[in-house]
Amino acid sequence: LGPARPGPARSAAMRQRRPGGGGGGGQKTFRALLAVPAAAAGREERGGEGRAAAGGGGGWPVERGIFWSRELEERVPPGFAAEEAAAWLSAARGARVASLERGGCGRSSNRLARLSDGSRACVRYGINPEQIQGEALSYHLAGVLGMQERLPPTALALVEARGRQWEPVREELRGSHWAEGAVVSLTRWVDNLTAVVAPAPWGAEAGGGRRLQPLSAGALGGLPPAQLVELVQWSDLILFDYLTANFDRLVSNLFSLQWDPRVMRRATSNLLRGPDGGLVFLDNEAGLVHGYRLLAMWDPYNEPLLRSVCVFREGTARRVAELHRRRSAAAELRRRYRAREPLWARLGFLSERQAELLQARVDFVHRHIAHCRAQAALR
Repeated sequence: LGPARPGPARSAAMRQRRPGGGGGGGQKTFRALLAVPAAAAGREERGGEGRAAAGGGGGWPVERGIFWSRELEERVPPGFAAEEAAAWLSAARGARVASLERGGCGRSSNRLARLSDGSRACVRYGINPEQIQGEALSYHLAGVLGMQERLPPTALALVEARGRQWEPVREELRGSHWAEGAVVSLTRWVDNLTAVVAPAPWGAEAGGGRRLQPLSAGALGGLPPAQLVELVQWSDLILFDYLTANFDRLVSNLFSLQWDPRVMRRATSNLLRGPDGGLVFLDNEAGLVHGYRLLAMWDPYNEPLLRSVCVFREGTARRVAELHRRRSAAAELRRRYRAREPLWARLGFLSERQAELLQARVDFVHRHIAHCRAQAALR
């Protein structure tokens, strides 16, 4: 899969909001909100609900040992709001494709489309259909997990040169070598994205053959608010990529360490930063279907990555626990996919074996979170 390019921008759909909140003095406000009087902290710890200390000057960005604090989560940029994403998806499905351009959307087979409503989208034509299926299913699994705001809105489209949607670009379609009747994905273009280098413990510290150090409450001491806000998003990203077995992001960088010791100091594949500082999880074609075929090759990297995270968004952990308890990961994904993607039947759903793998990975993540909780209770 071609990595996302940090170059010319991709469609603007993300609400602008400073990570530090409203007025000036964001860092001071953040520290004030997280400050806990010593006596109160002692009472909480004796009651078994103590917060794990991290950050200098009495900051407390972690609650109950393993959860990012509510105050910190409120400072995460909002990403793609659900109502805005739904409006764009509805408009994109009904719009005509006014033009197709090469470049800016990864592989040479992909195109940048300008739609009749004035918006732009990356049109991805997979090397095989399972990549487009993986893109669509990954997008809807993010919705099941409560982290869809980090992924650009994505819809499926059917290539029909004589159809209403594609008729204006019939000549361009001939040059694209796309098969008539192929299913492609439309992903909203986002402007002004920039490259992202992995922070500790996954960045430069991962080189030189050293083991990944866990991201836990005790490892957060002295980190500035902006870095903590980014780590909240990274914890979701690593959990998401483990569940989908996506090897085409941080895992591919870790794999390349064997011949390129400086790779972790460079941009992470298929991860970019929006103008408001929020991370954008791009190009998820390797997720689920394709990734599940290659578990033996990539899980030696994906699993240590997951184990390197021991602080989570509470909402994410709660959703994982519910999917584990009900054993409903595939069923919830299928329900959401069928309800929200009109062309779902063109590509079908996960096979029975793939559905079992998804549930097994949800169960593994749930056990890992429980292990982190137990370790935090010992500190």
